[in-house]
Formats: sequence, C-alpha cells, structure tokens
Amino acid sequence: MRFEDSIAIAAPAATVWAVYSDVERWPEWTESVTSVELLDPGPLRIGSRARIRQPRLPVAEWTVTDIDEGRSFTWVARGPGVRSTGTHVVEPDGDGARATAILDQGGPLGPVVGFLTRGLTRRYLAMEAAGLKARAERG
Repeated sequence: MRFEDSIAIAAPAATVWAVYSDVERWPEWTESVTSVELLDPGPLRIGSRARIRQPRLPVAEWTVTDIDEGRSFTWVARGPGVRSTGTHVVEPDGDGARATAILDQGGPLGPVVGFLTRGLTRRYLAMEAAGLKARAERG
C-alpha cells in the first residue's frame, strides 16, 4: 500500500534538505515523531541506521538504502511480514521547494497493515509536511 504527501515550501531547496536530512531533530518540528536515534555516527549515507519512536506505533529501525545528497533519501524498516519503505524528496519549485514523502508498505502483511493504519499514516504524513514547511520557512 502506498501513501504520499507533498507540500510547497517558501524556502530554498538546500534549506529544506538541511532540515529534512537532519533526522535526529525531527521531533522538534513534528509531533508524529517522539524520538530519532542515529545508530551510526556521521551524516546520512547508505547503510546508516536510525531507531524511530512514534506515538501509537512500534519502535522501528530504519536503514538508508539510497541517497542523492541534497535531493532525496530512502530508508527501509522491516517487521513481521511487513517491509516499509520511506522516500523523502526535495525539489526546487519556482522560488522555493517542494518536499514529498512516500511510504510504501509491502511484504505479505503490508497491504493489511497499510489498510489498518491508513488514517494514522495519512495524519502523520500531513503533520510531517506541515512541520517541515514551518521549520524550513523559519530558516
């Protein structure tokens, strides 16, 4: 099951990327994330792992599988029967930027989990988009 949220941001793409890719600070700008702990030191790179706590969801360990510095990163979390893939994209958009978050839930139980959590997932993606916009536009 696939979920997507996109938002226009009145800030340069480089500013939006700096906020988006600083994953340990996500709890500062979205209530959908309680904590993010990087398990590997340094900037995000392929293989970087993060432990994320979110309200009403089990703790998940995400591993970066792809990164295009300044533009996008993708990470994956696995649970019993579910493979969640999160992609975060920042693109120039006129004088500002557009940020897009995509969550794909695959695996044998992915469609069931996606269906059961669809309302929460959509709310969290919207909260994250609004929080990212507010933080990036603030500078």
